[in-house]
Amino acid sequence: MIVNLHAVRAIYRFEMARAWRTLMQSIISPVISTSLYFIVFGAAIGTRIPEVDGVSYGAFIVPGLVMLSLLTQSIANASFGIYFPKFTGTIYELLSAPVSAFEIVLSYVGAAASKSIVLGLIILATAWLFVPLRIDHPFWMVLFLVLTAVTFSLMGFIIGIWADGFEKLQVVPLLIVTPLTFLGGTFYSIDMLPPFWQTVALFNPIVYLVSGFRWSFYGVADVGLGVSLAVTLAFLAASLVVIAWIFRTGYRLKA
Repeated sequence: MIVNLHAVRAIYRFEMARAWRTLMQSIISPVISTSLYFIVFGAAIGTRIPEVDGVSYGAFIVPGLVMLSLLTQSIANASFGIYFPKFTGTIYELLSAPVSAFEIVLSYVGAAASKSIVLGLIILATAWLFVPLRIDHPFWMVLFLVLTAVTFSLMGFIIGIWADGFEKLQVVPLLIVTPLTFLGGTFYSIDMLPPFWQTVALFNPIVYLVSGFRWSFYGVADVGLGVSLAVTLAFLAASLVVIAWIFRTGYRLKA
């Protein structure tokens, strides 16, 4: 298959340029919000919980906070990126152009994932100002960072296609993803929960993402690395299947 690199590059550069035009919303605001989490949870609660699995509480929550920002920003970037052409009507020009569905997804999802990865790395650098960090398995850290950004950018792309109003862009992130992230071991180990709630937590897919990402830092995890990786790849595959169905059927793309 020959990829139209000129089209991919043009869409990708346009989406990346939008991040610089909205620097406060895209980068600065999430970094400030995450820094406040470090201050509140690390300073206030960290004095009451000295260590979790042999890791200081302030350092323990860093992977969870990075994952929280990564999930929400990946969805937000990708959903708005594809929804705005629908809102303005330029989506029809894109669909009629000599650009394949693969190239459209590659461009929008690639740009959204790139912005999220940059943001995640900035938050990691910011975290070093507050707590001492170590990354025991840098390869796995980068792998989980990239896989999560791509997976949830695909999910955001789906939401952007599904939404028929700006308010619907926020429904899934606010009512589903953010609560699941807070309940997915972002600020605690699920081993700290009673046995019944530990079992319930295992049905939360975010647990596996946070656990695998945290393992790459400190070698501690709530579930096995292989299980975390398998769940992440399953999410990725499911998102690709849904997007393929959208372009095959024209769902919410064709009036």
